[in-house]
Amino acid sequence: MKTEETINYRRGGFNWQVLIFMIAFHLIAASAIFNFTWSGLGVAVFLWWVSGSLGIGMGYHRLLTHRGFKTPKLVEHFLTVCGTLAIEGGPIAWVATHRIHHRYSDQDGDPHSPRHGFWWAHMGWILEGHSLHREVDATSQYAADLAKDPFHVWLTKWHFVPQLVLAAILFALGGWNFVLWGIFVRVAFSWHVTWFVNSAAHVWGGRRFETRDDSRNNWWVAILAHGEGWHNNHHAHPAAARHGIVWYEVDVNWYGIWVLSKLGLAKDLRLMSVPKKKMVIETVEPLEEAA
Repeated sequence: MKTEETINYRRGGFNWQVLIFMIAFHLIAASAIFNFTWSGLGVAVFLWWVSGSLGIGMGYHRLLTHRGFKTPKLVEHFLTVCGTLAIEGGPIAWVATHRIHHRYSDQDGDPHSPRHGFWWAHMGWILEGHSLHREVDATSQYAADLAKDPFHVWLTKWHFVPQLVLAAILFALGGWNFVLWGIFVRVAFSWHVTWFVNSAAHVWGGRRFETRDDSRNNWWVAILAHGEGWHNNHHAHPAAARHGIVWYEVDVNWYGIWVLSKLGLAKDLRLMSVPKKKMVIETVEPLEEAA
């Protein structure tokens, strides 16, 4: 199948509801430049770690999607709630979309490959296409394991509820300024960080492993995304709980998982060995392994 056919399959004109929402959200976030406070910035940074590292990186990605480690259900559910604060959809839809990405990475069927254009990989697949979040339901083969958990099913449907509760708490503590920085600035920033993993980390950076896709190890994406930018390492060993495999590859998400293990809240950590030379690695992860 030609690349153009893949793009046309995904594209169907702008999703106007999503587009208007995104524009409005970014405009409100941009207004923060006129409402700067150090306390607001502090709230944004803290919640950026909670939603981006505890939630998306450790929870949605390394735990739910790839099962790189195991935790008690209470911890799993807590990390999942943190993930909803990033406003990237519910856990079942997010996990299913990401497993599809790994199955077809930079091939026909990948929902957000830069081979269809950098814009497409970064956010065009959400604004111009279907983004798969709306296409994948709770019974999808790609997230059938999560569909067995009533909590994940409920949270996928009502994933906006934790954000509303957080907004109410922030308003009570610091008024509109805390809401502006703790919700709008933080979420808009986190969106682009996540999207850079899909776009920049498949275009710029080094490659330790000769994978069949275009994944790269990008240091600045790794810093912004709490370690998710060591993307070539990850695509070579998708189920590994640790993505930064040498000392200078800072991986905040791994540090969090390591702390949980020392507290007795995480076990069966799956790790990759440090390679002495480039290796050819198969990057298609069996679905039953991720389940």
